[in-house]
Amino acid sequence: MSSVNLMAREVAAKIVFYGPGLSGKTTTLRKIYETVRPAHRGEMMSIATEGDRTLFFDFLPVKVERVGDCSVRLALYTVPGQVFYNATRKLVLQGADGVVFVADSQPEAMDANRESLANLEENLFEHGIRLDRFPLVMQWNKRDLEGVLPVDVLHKELNPRGVPEFETAAANGRGVLDTLKAITRLVIKDLRAKRIVPPPRPTTPAGGPQPAGLEAQLTQHLQNRQQPHVQQPAAPMGFVGGSAPALAPTPVPRVAPVSVVPPPRMEAAPVAAPQTGPKLLGAASALAPGDMFDHARAAEAAFMSGDYATCVAACTDAIRRALAYAGEGSLTQQAYLLRVDGADLLRFQGLATQQHIRVDDAAFALYVLMQVFVRLNAVGLPNAE
Repeated sequence: MSSVNLMAREVAAKIVFYGPGLSGKTTTLRKIYETVRPAHRGEMMSIATEGDRTLFFDFLPVKVERVGDCSVRLALYTVPGQVFYNATRKLVLQGADGVVFVADSQPEAMDANRESLANLEENLFEHGIRLDRFPLVMQWNKRDLEGVLPVDVLHKELNPRGVPEFETAAANGRGVLDTLKAITRLVIKDLRAKRIVPPPRPTTPAGGPQPAGLEAQLTQHLQNRQQPHVQQPAAPMGFVGGSAPALAPTPVPRVAPVSVVPPPRMEAAPVAAPQTGPKLLGAASALAPGDMFDHARAAEAAFMSGDYATCVAACTDAIRRALAYAGEGSLTQQAYLLRVDGADLLRFQGLATQQHIRVDDAAFALYVLMQVFVRLNAVGLPNAE
């Protein structure tokens, strides 16, 4: 579920791209990554395997500058398409605020589409969520290919609920941003209904209605892309909304910051010149409390370099340090106090006895580390002094 940093007025929301294998989920995320300005996107992690192009997740944080009275940061994930990896699907789906179902428009893929949609409904139900009450957008992908099914057939077979649907060609980016815009609007609407995001204060019209927020920024961005030789004032593709008057905050539980602004100090070599852009954050470091930032970055760096044993070791050290914030006691007692999943912790502890650490082991270690950070954030630890 989303987390709120009241002091920074920031909400972190998670959107998952779901669908059968090779339907275009990873391609969609990569196209979004290419479109978003570098200053407003995070580090994208992708793991390829023999059977599928995504084993664990693609993570792409996209900053939505202003929505109402809050700044919103989107974390975009994909799940592995093959049913063999259903346990991983459940892990990635946990805590999602919205889903984009990426369906393959080819006739031979219809059975896989149905199976994946039923699997989505089942996995959400196991998390205590009903699909018909959850932000969902349908993406009819591969519309650029010959012989694809008509949209009305896809609608009848896969969209009986009548949720928003979009024709896309992820390979060239057509329709991808429209889909992202739609699911973001639904997620923000749902967060407001749950009073997680405070509603915007009514504004006094001054010269007619003007578009603001997510839709305005996407529209502006698309116009800028169509006119590449025209210099526009800087307006980041972070979906910046129009400035709205301040709103008295709706009471929200105090939660530690979702992202850490200061980059880690580099001690290996002297810095020749100051960096001009913000430090890109991975999934773990974006959630890490200030004291844990360097540990999270070390684990992510080891993962990205393919040193999975070092990644697991770094996660082990970071998790022990993070759980220590819960007070005295054994690791199990600390995890219990923070409500960290016991089965995940046991499986993670078993990695230390393995002789060969695989990529999915390291990915799971990062997942457990992020889970611990989320639980620390939820209870307000460590206390700010």
